[in-house]
This record gives sequence, C-alpha cells and structure tokens, in this order.
Amino acid sequence: MELHIVIEGRKDLAGQLYRQLGDAIRSGRLAHGQQLPPSRLLAEQLGVSRKTVAQAYSRLTLDKLVVGKVGAGSFVQAPPRRGAPRAQAAPLAAASTVARWDALPAPLRHPAPEGRARYEFVGGRPAASLFPQQDWRRCVLHGMRDEANARGRYVETEGVPALRDAIARHVAFTRGVVCTAAQVVVTNGAQQALDLLGRVLLEPGCVAAVEDPGYPAARMLFAGQGAQVVGVPVDHDGILPDLIPANARLVYVTPAHQFPLGMPMSVARKRALLARARAIGAIVIEDDYDSAFRYEGRPTDSLAGMDKHGIVAYVGTFSKVLTPELRIGFMVAPDALLNAVQNAKHYSDWHTAALPQHALARFISEGALLRHIRRCHAVYAQRREHLRAGFAQWLAPWFDLLPATAGFHMAAHCRRDVDMDQLLRLARRADVGLYTLGKFYCSQPPREGLMLGYGAIDTLDIGTALQRVRDILEQSD
Repeated sequence: MELHIVIEGRKDLAGQLYRQLGDAIRSGRLAHGQQLPPSRLLAEQLGVSRKTVAQAYSRLTLDKLVVGKVGAGSFVQAPPRRGAPRAQAAPLAAASTVARWDALPAPLRHPAPEGRARYEFVGGRPAASLFPQQDWRRCVLHGMRDEANARGRYVETEGVPALRDAIARHVAFTRGVVCTAAQVVVTNGAQQALDLLGRVLLEPGCVAAVEDPGYPAARMLFAGQGAQVVGVPVDHDGILPDLIPANARLVYVTPAHQFPLGMPMSVARKRALLARARAIGAIVIEDDYDSAFRYEGRPTDSLAGMDKHGIVAYVGTFSKVLTPELRIGFMVAPDALLNAVQNAKHYSDWHTAALPQHALARFISEGALLRHIRRCHAVYAQRREHLRAGFAQWLAPWFDLLPATAGFHMAAHCRRDVDMDQLLRLARRADVGLYTLGKFYCSQPPREGLMLGYGAIDTLDIGTALQRVRDILEQSD
C-alpha cells in the first residue's frame, strides 16, 4: 500500500516531502511507531531520486520526528499532540434528521468487559462457556470448502440457499411456521431485519405500534426512521389489541416471551391481535428471539403459524442460541413484502457475509443446533430454578418474580418502595450487575422492578449474588 504523498512540479522535491511527512506526523495521520517506507521504495513510488527521500528523512530525524533503527528502518516518533482548535463545522441542511438520530438513547448498549460485575444479570447474553467450539470449527472448515466454489463473487442478497433452506425447515419443525426457503431473508442479526421492515413499511409521520414496556432498540429504530411510535400497554396475556391505533402500519410484538416482562401471549390474544391487524391493514412483526428455551406448559403456535392472510413477518436470530458475535438473523417475510425487503437488503449491504452462512447451514442440517439447544436448555433450566428459589427465600419481601415459561431472563416487580438507583449502585460495589425495568417503558409510567438475565451468570453463583442483594436491601430499610 502506498504512502499518501502528493508531489507537485519538479522544484524543492525534498522540501515538499519533508513538509508533508512532518504535517502527517504532527496531525496523527502517521501514528507513533509506524514504519516509513524504505527510501528506495518511496522514491520509486513518487518518481523521485532516492537522494531526495534520504534528505527528507534526514531533516525529519534532526527534528526528532523520525528515528532510524539500524537494520530495521525509519520509524515515526510523534511529538505529544496539542489540543488544536477544530475548524468550525459548516451548517447542515440535514441537521434536524441528524439531531433526531443523535438524540436517541441507547439503553441496551452493554458495558465494556472491564465494567461488568462478577455476578452479572445482564439480559440477552447466552452462556459463553456453552458455545459448541468443536462442532462450530468443523462447520466453518466445511463452509470454507463450500465458499471456495464461489470465491470472488457476491452471493445472493437474500442469503445462501443452503442456509435459507435449513432455516425454513428449522422454524417449521420448532415453531410451526409454514414457509418455503424463498420467503427467508438472511440478515445481519434480527436488528437488521427490523430495520429492513421499517424501511419498507414506514415513512416520516407514520404510526408504528410497539409493546409498552417493550424492546427499546426496536422502538428507537422506528423513531429514527421518522415514525410516530405509540406504546401499547400489555397485561398478563400480552399486548392489548383494542388499543392499537387504527392508523398503525406495523405492530411489533414478542409473543413467545414478552420482552422484558416474560409472559407468553395467550392464544386468544394472538387471534385478537391478528384480527385487529387485518382490520387496519397493519403488518405484525413477530420477534421470536429466545423461544427455543421453553420450560413448562404445552407448545403454542407462533403468530406466523396462525397467520392465514400474509400479515405476519417472522423475525428470528441465532445470537441467543449461539453467540451475539455471529450476527446472523433472519426473517420469514410475507409475500406482499418479500421483493421490497430483498431490494432494501440489496441496497443496504448487498448480502450478509457468506462464510458464516455456509457454516451455519451445515451446523443446522447435521443436527448440531438442536443438540446445542438441548444442552443449553438443561443448564438454563437449572439457573431458572435457582433464581426462583432465591427470590422466594431471600428477596420475597421486596420483589415479586413474574412467571415466564421460556427464554433465559425473568422480571421482578417491586412489592414495596425500593430506591432502585441506590440498589443498582450498591449492588455494583458488591460485584453484582443488576438492571432496572424502568428503561423499557415508552408511554405509560414505568413500574419499578428488575430484569434478570441468567445466561451470563454461573448456576452456583446465583444464590451468592441474590444474598448480597438481600443484604443491601436489609441495610437500606
């Protein structure tokens, strides 16, 4: 790669090179310790003599901006940077749009690794120790062989055919979603699926209905796209369909494991939601983010499985069952949206990375995904029972743990007044990471409580952590 230097004319060549290199070092464009090209190579690239480059390097060395190391070459020795004032930014015609995105909060941005507690109840993080390293490595190697046949070419925008077929069979088997591979669009996580659906359904000023409390990243995304986001209350059966605005273009729900409260949507409520959406012409986005882990009760149909009129877009992710770093999600798009979503995906990022798609297709088709889910299910079930027992034994005076039949987080409402800010702060000092429910509310007044993920905490640590929380609460009373 060539060093960016512009030589003009044939006068003062060494001076031009000296000044440009000096400015690049002082501005930080050339970082401290970076090696400069050998004088012969740089001379060839710039079409000047080697003596010219050597003179410039010599002057920089005298200025102590470059240091020569025998047998190694010339290296940048950057001086301490001074806080030079920045030039005043020009006014933007799109300032209001930029300000809208800039003002959006980001409540689910996880803390940096060094800021996490030893006993961490953060939601949405699967158990890293359970990742199937050997199975995944084998599938990646298989994927590399598959990818070799198409290397150097872009793959299909909607996803690698083998993965789309594997996903269609998987969701049919596990969630009763009737679809073909042609309806599956592979995305960069479920968040991109939501983004694509928002792009094709929403215009500035349009209404998007979301659960309240609900998933903030969906709410903020639709707001950033210019939508008027309306929070619709939920009860023990799920979202209240009669309160969905008649002009809503989309309705975003998490029916299998309501985020963040955890209850499943009842069958009767699902039917009412589908009827309401059909009556107002809205698309229902079913975010089925962690229903793979179900602990009690009989399986119920997904909304997509109950949909007879093509009004449900089913969204899933492999971040919760495998690892968030994989960044592979998908949607099963209704026929009315399929081509539009594929176009939006094409113009957004062309396609999702091919290698992990090939690997995941193999991982699913050979049964490794279902084996991994069963293994995780056994561990999460134990953690869930430890959490329930701990709340019943130690935290019952302060919190009411809400029932949840799936996923790997639970929620707890406060039974009495608790200073949540103080609790979270003191818990962090005790190396316990707690998270409040308040940030998930949209329109209605928040109800105080905790969201408790149990993917990132070891089973035997749950009791220790909850006892520390109890001690804090007793001392605060």
